[in-house]
Amino acid sequence: MKKQELIHLHGLLAQVQNHYEQETGDTVDHDEYVTLGVQPTSIHRSKTDHKAAVFALARGITSEMEVEEAEPVSAAAD
Repeated sequence: MKKQELIHLHGLLAQVQNHYEQETGDTVDHDEYVTLGVQPTSIHRSKTDHKAAVFALARGITSEMEVEEAEPVSAAAD
């Protein structure tokens, strides 16, 4: 994957995180992501830095969704 594509993916994941937090009211645990200090707008950072940020952000989002998924779902049909 090219650096430009990683930066684009990074931006999309940041939007997914924001949308998820707004819709659910839950906060995604993104301490690892914040520690990296790489934002989607940090175009001067290396491809490796953006790759690490994408993985950290994705882990934070999916782990929050796994917690939500673990809650029992009603068997009633819509």
